[in-house]
Amino acid sequence: MADLLGSILSSMEKPPTVHDQESRRKAREQAARLKKMEEDEKRKKAEFRKKMEKEVSHFIQDSTQQKKKYNPMGKIERSILHDVAEVAGLTSFSFGEDEESRYVMLFKREFAPSDEELEAYRKGEEWDPQKAEERRKLKEQAALEMEAASRTQMRPVSPNSNYRDKYSHLIGTSAAKDAAHTLQANQSYGCVPVANKRDTRSIEEAMNEIRAKKRLKKGEEEAAGSGSNV
Repeated sequence: MADLLGSILSSMEKPPTVHDQESRRKAREQAARLKKMEEDEKRKKAEFRKKMEKEVSHFIQDSTQQKKKYNPMGKIERSILHDVAEVAGLTSFSFGEDEESRYVMLFKREFAPSDEELEAYRKGEEWDPQKAEERRKLKEQAALEMEAASRTQMRPVSPNSNYRDKYSHLIGTSAAKDAAHTLQANQSYGCVPVANKRDTRSIEEAMNEIRAKKRLKKGEEEAAGSGSNV
């Protein structure tokens, strides 16, 4: 009987000691502080969002502004600003290498930045439209010069030998000189006198004909000489 009574008494909750009461009080206080911090954080986010909505609204109504740059801010603030910009129909970007230096820029949709402008901001440079236009013109000029240089490398076809020297013993120096002046390069005919472009004879055939005419002329002269002697 005594053992049964002892087990019942031991199973009953003991009254809290002074130490337990102090621990519970501290736990309640900590929970209250955390709740207050969460409420303060929530309130600050709401206030920041309201402030950004007001600034974005002014930015949209200001026709003199095409973009708006903000000072560096934390990740949560940047996230809120990006969300506000998206709801307002704006384009937004974050720039800056370090977390402490990252900032947000807003752009109106009709003045969305080009890839070159975004690249300048990512490099930490200021965007100068005039300098960008000058760089674009320089690039175009360089491209045109390269194209012109590639064209000049395609040299016109020229004869391997001097036409005047090669055939001067056959048709005379003056005729060879005149023929050489009429040479024109042509991919279909090669380098030949213009007057002979329709002549289908080979050089050997032309030379044989010239020799035959010379022999004929010489025979006529000899025959005329012999006739006068008689």
